Amino acid sequence: METAIDPNSDRAWAAATAQMIQDPTIVNLNTGSFGPLPRSVFERGQELRRQLAAEPTHFFIRQLPDLLWEARTALADYLGTFPAQLVFTSNVSCAINLVASGLRLSSPGEILLTDHEYGAMHWCWQRAARRQGLTFRTFPLPHHPVEPQEIVDAAVKAMTRHTRLLFFSHVLSPTGMVLPAQQLCAAARERGIISVVDGAHAPAMIPLNVSHVGADYYTGNCHKWLLAPSGAGFLAATPGMAERLEPLQVSWGYYPDQYPIGTSANANADRNARDQFGSTPNIRHLEFEGTRDPVPWLCIPQAIAFQETLGRDRIRQRIAALVQHTRVAFAGLGLLPATPIHPEMHGSLTGFHLPWTDRAVANPLREAIWKHRIEVPIIERPDRLMIRISTHFYNQTHEIDQLVGILPAIFEAIHQSRK
Repeated sequence: METAIDPNSDRAWAAATAQMIQDPTIVNLNTGSFGPLPRSVFERGQELRRQLAAEPTHFFIRQLPDLLWEARTALADYLGTFPAQLVFTSNVSCAINLVASGLRLSSPGEILLTDHEYGAMHWCWQRAARRQGLTFRTFPLPHHPVEPQEIVDAAVKAMTRHTRLLFFSHVLSPTGMVLPAQQLCAAARERGIISVVDGAHAPAMIPLNVSHVGADYYTGNCHKWLLAPSGAGFLAATPGMAERLEPLQVSWGYYPDQYPIGTSANANADRNARDQFGSTPNIRHLEFEGTRDPVPWLCIPQAIAFQETLGRDRIRQRIAALVQHTRVAFAGLGLLPATPIHPEMHGSLTGFHLPWTDRAVANPLREAIWKHRIEVPIIERPDRLMIRISTHFYNQTHEIDQLVGILPAIFEAIHQSRK
């Protein structure tokens, strides 16, 4: 009698894994930084670029509007928001900079962040505060929270009557901890504080409904867990909030009733209604920056369709099995997890504390791991170093075991070099 196959085993996922473009000489445990492409998404991008190369004017003027609206609608449906509230950007950093540079806050006041934010975005909000004469402040997250409410309590305690804006990551990049975004945004709204969420890791990693989160501005990437091409990000604004932003660059669309020669516009048109460019006047005001390659955005429907054919729940079950395998394997090394075990507080990223606090160890450790052709990030925090493991459906248990297998010798070599 044939033995039943575990539905979450490497064998059961072999056919899906074969649909990914991956270098067979590299173990990729870093989807948290960049996701590889499914073959169908890559081929869709190639076909679109062929059409663009063959006749650019025809593509931009006649084909792009419908394709762009199709992509906007597909992503909005996937995220649980509306096309008229979705601005395409190159990545989440661009989306956050659009808010930080384009939103005017009342002064005096402060911008409030957690102490675990992505470094570049920390700088982004520092600059925004300096430009507007605001105070910039961070508050500490609990080190080892057991329940989401601990996060909410820490944030509420940090809010004051001077707080104008709260910025936080839905999924923390260093540790993979998932924050209770809906509760945090609700707490901010109750106090008249604008909420901006860095959702870089959330789409396709955790269950996500942007409307339910309720952020004034929710930003995200599609090139990570959704497996769309690099260059696909977004900003979703609640009704009335997009109008408060000035664009990062002035181009056609800055004045919605004055369009390029050869086109026409109705000055009295609804600024949230679809226009002739595959956007709306409000969206185009923020999104259009002149001639650019729109192909990454246009590939998003194919990326969504690819994962839908595999099944969202099935993918999450597979990832959960890989996360559990990772936790057990790393426990054998004696490394403590930095990512909570609570089901609402972790996703596909699992971080572990390393036995060093000195940042000088980070690069030698990276180099030693890469000699084995394993791609995994070493995270540098102010008080410690961590290793962060990304597990998507196409990763395999033996890849995790391979990493765990090489680490003891690498750790020992580093210990010896520091004596």
